[in-house]
Formats: sequence, C-alpha cells, structure tokens
Amino acid sequence: MTMIQVAIDLLDFDAAVVLAEQVAPHVDILEIGTPCLKHNGIVLLRELRRRFPGNRILVDLKTMDAGEYEVTPFYAAGADYCTVLGAADDGTIRGAVNGATRFGKQCQVDLINVQDKRARAAEIAALGAHVIGVHTGLDQQAAGQTPFADLAAIRSLGLDLVISVAGGIKRETVARARDAGAGIVVAGAAIYAAADPVRAAIDIAEAARAPRQHAA
Repeated sequence: MTMIQVAIDLLDFDAAVVLAEQVAPHVDILEIGTPCLKHNGIVLLRELRRRFPGNRILVDLKTMDAGEYEVTPFYAAGADYCTVLGAADDGTIRGAVNGATRFGKQCQVDLINVQDKRARAAEIAALGAHVIGVHTGLDQQAAGQTPFADLAAIRSLGLDLVISVAGGIKRETVARARDAGAGIVVAGAAIYAAADPVRAAIDIAEAARAPRQHAA
C-alpha cells in the first residue's frame, strides 16, 4: 500500500505540533521539513516521537557531508527516516545508510537537483539506500516543473527500493503518483496550507487508496 507523508514546513513549534495532531490519524509519515527542522531542531523530533508513537517520522536533514555523524543523533531521538542528498559524495551516503542500519531504521536519498537522475539512482541503490526521493523543489515548482517524468524514469529501472515522490502533490494528482510506482507520496502545502488540513489529509489519503481506474 502506498504510504502518505505530510511535510510539516511550518516554522512555529506550537503550530507544527498542532498540525501533526490534526493529521496524524490520517497519514502514515510525519515529516519534519527542512525549514521547520532548521528553526526548531531535534527538540521537535523528540516531541513528535513522544506524542505520535503510531506514526513514522522522517527528518528532512538533506545531509551533504559527514553522513553517519549527522544522522546518528536523529535516529537515536526516534527518527524512522533521515534524508541525505543524492548530490553528496558516495562516502557521505554510505555513512548515512550505515547510521540508519545501526538503529534498524531507513535512509532516504533525495535526488533534488541531480542532473542525471537515472544514473545516480542506480548508484544510490548500490550504496544500500532504503528509499529514493524523487523531489521537485518549491523553486522548481514555481518554474512549472513536476516530478512525474522523473518518477517514471526512476521506476523504469526496477530498483529494489522504495520510491518517494514529492513536489506539488495534491488530491488531484496523488493517484497518478501512486499508479506511476511511488511507495510514498508526500503532500506539503496541499495539507498544511489548506483551510481545513484535516479534510485535506483525509481527501489525499482516500485518493491514494482508491481503486485504480482501468481503461474500458
């Protein structure tokens, strides 16, 4: 089953916790987004881990160096996933994978801004990554880009890891991401910026889990 991940990109600590409380029953993974993490740090991870033992938590570190050293305290504090950048050195990625494995957790490698995503994805799989992130960033979205072509290209490789997709995903596109092979679908602003985040989370989860439509 495709998992739903909500990216919490709010800067205010209390607002981030309130959002998590609202949507946790309806999503699988709570993501502490990079802006939120930079503003609130590991304290927020500990608070979310305490409050939401039934949800997985991803910490979007976007590690670029010192892989194992950087991820270790976050896995120790309860993260289920940490992210490292696909543009990082192989040794950095290998270290982050080692850190995840040591705690029985998973490492996600984010392909944001990697030019040859197909070639790098194959290398990342060989390095032992558990999840590969197909990610169209906010600035790329503003320029009209979407993650779907990259998702199809990575899926076609048949790699033995989970594919996560992020980048402007909303209720209208979540089934498309699922059908294209995403094991994790990430929704950010479609939930946290919605007038009713709970309704938005429910709608996205239902769309992701609806039966596939087959052509007549």
